[in-house]
Amino acid sequence: MALPADARLYALVPAAGAGSRMAASLPKQYLTLRGSTVAEHTLSRLLAFAPIQQIVVATSASDLWWPQLGIAHHKRIRSVLGGETRAHSVLNGLQALKEVAGERDWVLVHDMARPCVRLSDIELLLRECGPEGAILAAPITDTVKRADHQHILATVPRQQLWRALTPQLFPLYALHDALASALAAGADITDEASAMERSGVQPKLVAGQPDNIKITLPSDLPLAGFYLDRQKQEALS
Repeated sequence: MALPADARLYALVPAAGAGSRMAASLPKQYLTLRGSTVAEHTLSRLLAFAPIQQIVVATSASDLWWPQLGIAHHKRIRSVLGGETRAHSVLNGLQALKEVAGERDWVLVHDMARPCVRLSDIELLLRECGPEGAILAAPITDTVKRADHQHILATVPRQQLWRALTPQLFPLYALHDALASALAAGADITDEASAMERSGVQPKLVAGQPDNIKITLPSDLPLAGFYLDRQKQEALS
């Protein structure tokens, strides 16, 4: 299913986290990657996808770097205040989007720390999306262990296990209501799909490219640079 012909598409990027696992002196989205910040790479990818009407970026009140980026003032980008968790930041962004979006409109939620997402994957996500939404994901290929601290308790069958990626694509108003309900109930929401699952929805899994990595650890930054270089050489970004 493609999105309904009369549906508009928006994007939302939560970016209020500190990224403490990077052990850097500034949030990871402002680290330099191939001459630009991670945030600039990520947002440039989304801006290059013409169907996106507007991109809402949810940042921390203490973020001193975001206003200094030229891209923060792009006409298709709007800044809002994030929250204490990713879910709160996304909900704040959705609330802002409801000021301009209709009930038939959809939203892509994407991690700021995923600068290597391919436009072809975003197109695939929209093309393969089901009526209840969809996420980019990757099947797990490693053997998976369940552990108690550092000791193995069991080997987990991996045949039905996937790693959730972003973007994640849902009807905007439905995602807003699902997140609001989950947060009001104190539920542990780690991504948008988990909020939709809690509301009884079964989002579709769309296999994405493995180079759509999330920069989390220091070793991820040079790896992202390698993938960006390779994408440029392949002209597939």
